[in-house]
Amino acid sequence: MDKYMKAAIDEARKGIRAGHGGPFGCVIVRDGEIVGRGHNEVLKQNDPTCHGEVMAIRRACKALGTFDLSGCELYTTAEPCPMCRGAILWANIRKVRYGCNVDDTDSIGFRDKDFYEKEELSSQELGREECLELFEEYRSISDKKNY
Repeated sequence: MDKYMKAAIDEARKGIRAGHGGPFGCVIVRDGEIVGRGHNEVLKQNDPTCHGEVMAIRRACKALGTFDLSGCELYTTAEPCPMCRGAILWANIRKVRYGCNVDDTDSIGFRDKDFYEKEELSSQELGREECLELFEEYRSISDKKNY
């Protein structure tokens, strides 16, 4: 077994045994070194965004002092859900290795599959002009600060 996937599995097991959440563990690797670890902490934190991948990304960013994880690889026990995929993309991680797939997570009662197949969110545009002014303010300030 790959040592990084084993580390992700160990991280997931740690979370399960502590009662933090589901069997989802993750490690982020840069230049052969684990720079971030995380497991599902949804139950522990009462926060639906505390998936293993998100927790590992947060910790890797903190450890490296950056929000840009370019050059890092992510190992996780299950195929990332859409939220985690978004976080992975925002972090600029381009290599992901996962153990179980969406059908596997479905088989133990998790509803990741729903988020791939349908959208149940009612949304509409509201206050666009005021928000465009806000965006322009940000652009003006960020140009000066060179964000």
